[in-house]
Amino acid sequence: QVQLVEFGGGLVQAGGSLRLSCVASGSKWSWYAMGWFRQTPGKEREFVAGMLWFGRLVKYSDSVKGRFSISRDSAANTVYLQMNLLKPEDTALYYCAATTNNNVEVSAADYQYWGQGTQVTVSL
Repeated sequence: QVQLVEFGGGLVQAGGSLRLSCVASGSKWSWYAMGWFRQTPGKEREFVAGMLWFGRLVKYSDSVKGRFSISRDSAANTVYLQMNLLKPEDTALYYCAATTNNNVEVSAADYQYWGQGTQVTVSL
């Protein structure tokens, strides 16, 4: 019903910036919120940022608040994650996700659709 493709990951020096994009396909009524998660080996998938598709509610994890920002282009079915002041601990595989729940969910279990992931590596 919904397919997600994210891209924009890569290698960056600490303090640098990177912008991730996620393009969704399917009915705009098939999801109500989009989120970004990240995962490193041996760790649980961690919520990074999320937003309602038809509203203004935005949530960020404490670890990225003030450095990352989420935005969307509704006409293009695209959600973005602008990452600034990157730190080595931001290194992870980043996923975009969509949920049919009318909330900005912070648990990965509450999202039904996932992209393939894009790697972000931050060096010192």
